[in-house]
Amino acid sequence: MGAARTGAGTSGGRRRAVPWLVLGLWIAVLAIASPFASKLSDVQRDRAVDYLPASADSTQVAKIQDRLPGGEATEMVVVYHRDAGLTAADKATAADQIAEIAGAHRLTGRPAGIPSEDGTTLMYPVASTEPGQDEEARDALVNAVRDVAEGGDGLSVEVGGAGALTTDAAEVYNSLDGPLLYTTAAVVALLLILIYRSPFLWLVPLAVAGIADYLSMGVAYGLNQGFGTSVSGQSTGIMTILVFGVGTDYALLLVSRYREELRRIERPYDAMTAALRGCGPAVLASSGTVAAGLLCLLAADLNSSRGMGPLGTVGVLCALAAMLTLLPAVLVLLGRRVFWPLVPRYGSTPKARRSLFTAMGSSAERRPRAVLVGGALLLGALALGSLNLPGDLKQEDTFTTRPEAIAAMETLAAAYPERGTQPITVIAPTDRADAALAEARDTRGVESAETGRSGGGWTELTVLASAPPQSAAETATIEELRDRLDGSYVGGPSAQQVDLEETSARDTVIVVPIVLLSVLLILVVLLRSLVAPLILVAAVVAVWGAALGIGGLVFGPVFGFEGTDPGLGLLSFVFLVALGVDYGIFLMHRMREESLHGAEPTRAALTALRTTGGVIASAGLVLAATFAVLTNMPMVQLVELGFVIAVGVLLDTFLVRTYLVTSASVVLRRRVWWPGRLSRAPEEEPVPTGDREPAGV
Repeated sequence: MGAARTGAGTSGGRRRAVPWLVLGLWIAVLAIASPFASKLSDVQRDRAVDYLPASADSTQVAKIQDRLPGGEATEMVVVYHRDAGLTAADKATAADQIAEIAGAHRLTGRPAGIPSEDGTTLMYPVASTEPGQDEEARDALVNAVRDVAEGGDGLSVEVGGAGALTTDAAEVYNSLDGPLLYTTAAVVALLLILIYRSPFLWLVPLAVAGIADYLSMGVAYGLNQGFGTSVSGQSTGIMTILVFGVGTDYALLLVSRYREELRRIERPYDAMTAALRGCGPAVLASSGTVAAGLLCLLAADLNSSRGMGPLGTVGVLCALAAMLTLLPAVLVLLGRRVFWPLVPRYGSTPKARRSLFTAMGSSAERRPRAVLVGGALLLGALALGSLNLPGDLKQEDTFTTRPEAIAAMETLAAAYPERGTQPITVIAPTDRADAALAEARDTRGVESAETGRSGGGWTELTVLASAPPQSAAETATIEELRDRLDGSYVGGPSAQQVDLEETSARDTVIVVPIVLLSVLLILVVLLRSLVAPLILVAAVVAVWGAALGIGGLVFGPVFGFEGTDPGLGLLSFVFLVALGVDYGIFLMHRMREESLHGAEPTRAALTALRTTGGVIASAGLVLAATFAVLTNMPMVQLVELGFVIAVGVLLDTFLVRTYLVTSASVVLRRRVWWPGRLSRAPEEEPVPTGDREPAGV
């Protein structure tokens, strides 16, 4: 008796101490991470070189320019325009303002005005090494030039060029942090309130997700300082989306299982322990799959994609750690009352009701082959819409709004249709600079070429093409310069865009097979089967194609987008495969568990759908909603990425998981587990599993 009381007392003390210990450890971790998390914005870089391909010519040009005397040059174009034609007073105003700019700032040359043939526009190319690599100094320079270059009385003055465009892009990215976080949190909060139907419960996973996001910022800063991982506005935004999206998914699974266990187990601590044992393995496996898929981006040559892999992985792992440690501790400390008004009483049973997923399973059971073929044809038909995707996105089409740099580009394109208005930068070895200059001037499509700075064995050449920026003719000129100028590098804004497109295509060819192979291997190990993993991988690939196809049907006709981001295909593939397989793991894990408990194949598939369908649907809605937040951002590439992933997650949740995977499992029966031992088990009579307590997720 005494020993029993001592054991019970020890157990009770542990129940009380462990949650408080976990809470204390998280407070300590946050205290350590806080100074680093607050510094993440300081290392965020959104220069062109931070997005460019690591090995491309344009990247080498940007790096060498940093080492030339004065450092990186900030290039701008001041554009003066009057619809009725510039007057003598307009030209005098322009000359005075440019002289004031030259007197106040260290320019690389003397700006000379270039009039348009129709007399409506006058452009002054302006470049300065004054800011160097300092982004704040660059923005200050651009804004100072804009303060001086002012029009009025019908005269419009716009400051464009690569430097101004970078400043405008940085301003947009910097403005995303607050709205993106607040909007994401608000969307998740609304959905959690609707799902839980409790005035208190939704606050717990939302607060834990916020803490996980803060921790991920500190870890991301550590990766940057320790390993040089690039941090951009795009990658930090995606990291926040992932933390709230997958973190809330894991919370939904855990809370759902915890609610079930509270009806069966009296003490919250013991109920949470049972819940973690039940759904923990599937959550760990799914998060590992997502992390493995994202880490495959390290094989990409595009800096922006390669940096997104580690940061996305950090977000997923921080969300996992918080939802499997901090969330359980808080829920245990709050007890059953956190579920008010729908408190799960010990010994009670939930109301029996026919769920939507039971009805879906019944339709899949009646005609599984028809459902499977029909769903596959639907996804294939939707995928044909990808043929309607607009071409590659140009710089002037990058924003959903119209910043000044884009307005300047549009004015230049209309006023100078016969010539280039954006310089091409050539970096040549100094001992061959004269020959390179002569060769550049002799290249077809080049209007002019001049020598610029020299230093460190390199000389800068500024080349102006005769064709408009980012036209097919200018691209041909860039490629010919690269062919003829052996040993030199050709860069500049247009060359950067060419490299982005070519590298994105190359990365897709390399990264996609790596993602598929890594995810497939993880699924084979987890499910101890080859057929089931192949079904899941084929399903998520089909979803990706269908989601891109829907994008092709709406991006141009509905959204009015003039182009598609070159990295859309690769990034959407990685996210949809990794996140889509996530839900497949939950479903198949439960199906396998039912089979291990003796259920015959059809009953195992339908029970898995009935017991996991509601949670997966809720998780899918939350994840789709978090990515849909990106569609409200002012960057076209973010809108496109958010739209494709959100649509793909919804297709995966309500079509593929509920109908196609279930139907395939019903058709294949035990063969779905081939060559594992479950595939060799003899067929048995159906075992009623509906009244048994769920054993898995």
